[in-house]
Amino acid sequence: MGGSDGSGDGRKRLGSRGEDEAERFLAAAGYRVIGRNYRCRFGEIDIVAVDGETVVFVEVKLRHHPFDPFDAVDERKQGQISRTAFDFLRRRAMLGRPVRFDVVAVEGRTFACDHVVDAFESTLDE
Repeated sequence: MGGSDGSGDGRKRLGSRGEDEAERFLAAAGYRVIGRNYRCRFGEIDIVAVDGETVVFVEVKLRHHPFDPFDAVDERKQGQISRTAFDFLRRRAMLGRPVRFDVVAVEGRTFACDHVVDAFESTLDE
């Protein structure tokens, strides 16, 4: 998988283009992007944005028919995103700010975006 044929690199470029499209889509909707590909020991968050006073953690999923990208944001992934978001907020002294978790599905051929606002609740206990 992803050997010398470069397919892993192609998939990475496609994913990066999907994130670029999602970022443009969010910016056009009035979001202010404050981070991309935030990584810590818990995982990675594709896009961190601000919508008004709310910090929005956005998972970007590339969609190819008939795959439903929202199925990929399962309970395990939600926990990973929640822990990573807490780390981000703690390190940036943003604890206490309103927070939301969104998903942007990007269609693999046309790069059209489908945005689900408040896609899931944090799995962390307050």
